Amino acid sequence: METAGLWMLLAVALVMVTTGLPAWIVLIGVAMISCMIGLVAGAFDVALLSALPSRVLGLLENDLLQAMPLYVFMGALLNRLPLAEILMRVGSGVLARTGAGAPLAGLGLGVLLAPMNGSVGAGVAMLARTVLPRLDAGGMEAERGAALVTVTSTLGVVIPPSLVLILLSDAMLRAHTEAVNVTHSAVRIVNTQDVFRGALIPAAMLLVLCAAVTWRAGKRTGVLREAAPASRGDALTAAATVLFIIGLFAAVTLGYLYAVEAAATGGVALILFAIARRALNASILKEVLRDAMAVTGALFALLIGATVFTLIVRAFGTDRWVSALLAPVGAGSVYAPLLVVMLILALCAFVLDAFEITFVVVPVLMPPLLMRVTDATWVAVLTLLILQASFLLPPFGYAVLMLRNRLVRSIDGKRFMHALLPYLVAQAIVLALVLSFPGLLWHDSATLGGSTTPGAHPLSDEEANELMRRQTEPEPGPRQ
Repeated sequence: METAGLWMLLAVALVMVTTGLPAWIVLIGVAMISCMIGLVAGAFDVALLSALPSRVLGLLENDLLQAMPLYVFMGALLNRLPLAEILMRVGSGVLARTGAGAPLAGLGLGVLLAPMNGSVGAGVAMLARTVLPRLDAGGMEAERGAALVTVTSTLGVVIPPSLVLILLSDAMLRAHTEAVNVTHSAVRIVNTQDVFRGALIPAAMLLVLCAAVTWRAGKRTGVLREAAPASRGDALTAAATVLFIIGLFAAVTLGYLYAVEAAATGGVALILFAIARRALNASILKEVLRDAMAVTGALFALLIGATVFTLIVRAFGTDRWVSALLAPVGAGSVYAPLLVVMLILALCAFVLDAFEITFVVVPVLMPPLLMRVTDATWVAVLTLLILQASFLLPPFGYAVLMLRNRLVRSIDGKRFMHALLPYLVAQAIVLALVLSFPGLLWHDSATLGGSTTPGAHPLSDEEANELMRRQTEPEPGPRQ
């Protein structure tokens, strides 16, 4: 019965693909049916289910998850404000001399606003409405414009502080804590700040490569027709917005602001902007709040469904089976089990999106992996790169599907794939570099050990408890 969890995951994928039901309904349904089978077969006792209420309440009391509705609110508000259009118009004018002003401005718009959008779906909606018409008017091929929007909408996955980064870092913290409790290794438990900082260098490399691909595509198209120059008011608005967003991102990444504080600050700033521009009325605010509540409700429902699902998976002992399965893989090497887990994540990405992978797959696969690979920041960044690539993998990539639903006219599939290929190559290069050179990442100097650090050693129970106590106490200086 230990492999029952794998069959549960396969059942979830099949039901989601064939029925189109919401993921949280499928997760809870499959978990409940599997639970009844397990009770009848005697695989576990009914008393195990008494742990479910405390697990759900424990998740909902997590301070980090308070940022989730605020991120979703910002994404819903951005979709109804003229801020994106202003940034696109000003950016196109500033970058016009490059010969690819509009495409590069679209990429820059995604860099600035995608982390604030809260989800790839919201990013696709905003960029398809803002960037695509300007690229079409400038003379860029529809397939190249669609590829640019598809890639840009996923940049929020790896650029901190994004919603995917926050949720994955929380899942990694839990997984790493489980692994350290088993191994008693002298390593510092990974936290949100570690993942934010670790993602910075790979995100910068990916951004540089994407900018080069975008510039080359724009140059091949020829000098795009630029619209009329922006007004002085728009230029000042754009400059202030860029400085504000960069400052906000830097404050969160360096630990001077919590993610929830940054999200709240961004939401208030957007509301003030909307009031100043007279772009917010009662009907628009009602639509924004309705969309934010709907998306937030769906994400929390998914989180609760994943909690129920993973509890039943653990009841069958699938997590212990996975740990035993990985134990002999590449004995003495960190790469063999790491590549196995990354391959499983890539396969899951064909049928699950990043949130479902974070909530369902990561809690099962990561603890056994982190018992072998103690550099949790490195593993988290590799996971982020895999998740971002999953959004772009045709034909079922989430960003690809969302964009096709947003297009008002059809595009040639082969030409779209040809336009998307250079971006996929850029992702593969960054992924290979991070995989080959773990030291490339920005690691906290307080880390006591890692996959490449020979100083990691087993601790006694007393030392492990003392280490955990020190890590849970608040530290002076910049906040986590």
